[in-house]
Amino acid sequence: MPLDDDLVPNPKYRDLETALAAVRAHIHVLETALDPVCAQFGGQAVWVGPTARAFGEELNGRRARIRTAAQHVLAELEAELRATPTKISRAAASSMSGWG
Repeated sequence: MPLDDDLVPNPKYRDLETALAAVRAHIHVLETALDPVCAQFGGQAVWVGPTARAFGEELNGRRARIRTAAQHVLAELEAELRATPTKISRAAASSMSGWG
């Protein structure tokens, strides 16, 4: 077991933090990408009838799937970050150069 002064920041942890920050920055864009069209389509008589209703339901379903998928990606990255030690031994860090 390494001593505290033999521990160094884990490069994988830093890379995951960077990836998580980037994903968080883009999640809102993904989750709200279809909001304007859903609001316009559902709020105005742009197109009416059974085909229009089916299209609107499909559009709202796709919006929900996008949100679910985005949250799933975020949750997986957060779980991976939680499972990754913030510090590792100097030897392990040197063997991890270019780990991903």
